[in-house]
Amino acid sequence: MSGRRGGTRDLHAALPTAMRAAVDDFADHLSRVRNRSAHTVRAYVTDVVSLLDHAARMGCADLPELDLAVLRSWLARQRTMGTARTTLARRAAAARTFSAWAHRAGLLPGDIAAPLASPRARRDLPTVLRADQAAALMDAPARAAEAADRDTGLPAETEPDAGDGAGAGDGAGAGDGAGPPEAVLLRDRLLLELLYGTGVRISEACGLDVTDVDQGRRVVRVLGKGGRERAVPYGVPAQRALDAWLDAGRPALVVPGSGRALLLGARGGRLNPTTARRIVAGWTAAAGVPRVTPHGLRHSAATHLLEGGADLRAVQELLGHSSLASTQIYTHVSVERLRAAYRQAHPRA
Repeated sequence: MSGRRGGTRDLHAALPTAMRAAVDDFADHLSRVRNRSAHTVRAYVTDVVSLLDHAARMGCADLPELDLAVLRSWLARQRTMGTARTTLARRAAAARTFSAWAHRAGLLPGDIAAPLASPRARRDLPTVLRADQAAALMDAPARAAEAADRDTGLPAETEPDAGDGAGAGDGAGAGDGAGPPEAVLLRDRLLLELLYGTGVRISEACGLDVTDVDQGRRVVRVLGKGGRERAVPYGVPAQRALDAWLDAGRPALVVPGSGRALLLGARGGRLNPTTARRIVAGWTAAAGVPRVTPHGLRHSAATHLLEGGADLRAVQELLGHSSLASTQIYTHVSVERLRAAYRQAHPRA
């Protein structure tokens, strides 16, 4: 935005009063009526504030003055600034959602963004681990525990554990005296097994309560996007990690404020996603495998399921995708791997 730099909060505060009120009402609608996650609400609000800031700069003093030309100008400006096509597609979707809501709420005379075109986002193939690399990552905490007596360095975790509210570093080898190293290792092992063994999102894993685990059927109850609940099975390795954590890990970290949280930070609060991402990064480095995010473990789980013969619909249900199109990208991953193996091994490739 020319003429003024600042975050979304500053841009929001500078909007005309009616536009600012519309943004607030839209955010409330997304959260309370559409039951969108805090992350989704924040992303949509950021995009809409950017749009309305652009509209105000073009002379729109009130929301009804917003039109399709302004929306196209907003997207065109971002395209010239080098914004990625995936981001442009998301922002166009946010504009359409806002326009439809504002029209229904009587704030716009029509759904002005309905005909808004957006660039087709490239579906880049996700980065996945090979099965042997995933196995090495899953085994890393156990190997570290076996080597602890030899004073082997463990992956350092420096991200503050906001879930604990204490600002302490939380993770294997943090060395802050915030929790028994053995308990933290057991927690990390379970975290990795859940992410790869079930394919759940990092927010879903951190949101699990002890009561969400059905050990008899080896199933976890997950609350996914849009408040949709699903049951996800887990395997024997995850069960062993869970048993060890519940028997010897969680009791060593639990505090009166832990509640029913399954995964705990080093000071006893619910493990938060930011810290969990740093923990995964630390263990990928320790295991000597390509750096992969928690979402990369989800990609890996889906790819390995399909390569093992799982039905696409079953994988869709497992991952909690509302549309089969979201799941189909993993079929491309499998085909690409098959093509690469063919080129490498077949004499007529």
